[in-house]
Amino acid sequence: METRRLGNSNMNITPIGVGAWAIGGGGWEFGWGPQEDKKSLAAIHEALDRGINWIDTAAVYGLGRSERVVGLALKECTSRPYIFTKSSLVWDETGQVGHSLRAKSIRREVEDSLKRLAVDVIDLYQVHWPDPDVDIEEGWTEMVRLKEEGKVRYIGVSNFDVGQMKRAQSIAPITSLQPPYSILARDAEEEILPYARENDIGVIVYSPMYSGLLAGAMTRTRIAQLAPDDWRRRNPNFQEPLLSRNLRLVQLLREIGERYERTPGEVAIAWTLRNPAVTAAIVGVRTPEQVSGVIRAGDLYLGALEAKQIELALQHEAAVA
Repeated sequence: METRRLGNSNMNITPIGVGAWAIGGGGWEFGWGPQEDKKSLAAIHEALDRGINWIDTAAVYGLGRSERVVGLALKECTSRPYIFTKSSLVWDETGQVGHSLRAKSIRREVEDSLKRLAVDVIDLYQVHWPDPDVDIEEGWTEMVRLKEEGKVRYIGVSNFDVGQMKRAQSIAPITSLQPPYSILARDAEEEILPYARENDIGVIVYSPMYSGLLAGAMTRTRIAQLAPDDWRRRNPNFQEPLLSRNLRLVQLLREIGERYERTPGEVAIAWTLRNPAVTAAIVGVRTPEQVSGVIRAGDLYLGALEAKQIELALQHEAAVA
């Protein structure tokens, strides 16, 4: 699998990476319902065995559970992948999630993440959310200190807008940005992605399949059977009237994919990778079988014809909405 340099780092990463949000399971505000750690471990190893060389997680996923599972997977790896994780989302003893960018909190969080992951250094440490906005400078300054101390190799941001990135850049360079980006979430195209490209900030997009909605396996029946604590139940794109539109788009992705013997999910991921600002895409997998449905997205190059088809379909849906 080809690799691409991530921003100003010396890390060459594969076009898709393992996203570990869903393997945090349920039981918290943005959980995905029940998840077996055995299946999570098998999914991670399947992805790594098939050439993916990085994993993206966060402390808050499953309130520490995702990082612990990733740590267990690393113990069984013959070749260590790059490990990316995040700070700034914290929780209390009741599981209530909050935000913090105070230096003391970030330092405590990185130490906890290092223990859960069972590693000596984190390859990419990211500010998960720029909240509270007033503390961005304090938080980023502490991230710089962690890099200087060797606890993390590179530092990045997630969910930042251009103004917030400029404030961080005035203190120290940003290695990477992690924005939401997919056929159904295109806000980053106007300003955020161009700014990242102009400033040598690597971009690893999250939810390129819109949390599984564009993968090709999502149906009304499956959505109705989502676990009560699966956060997607609250998402308007998984509900009518948007759901019918989205399923029609999936059918188009399926038709495009059939030309290349690829899945709708691989087409959706490849669509994000077509943007010249995008370095790679974070792809969540919960089972080894799901890996097979996404693994070839990195070498699927959508041409102008396919991109135009998708664009026209989006315009048509917007016109009739």
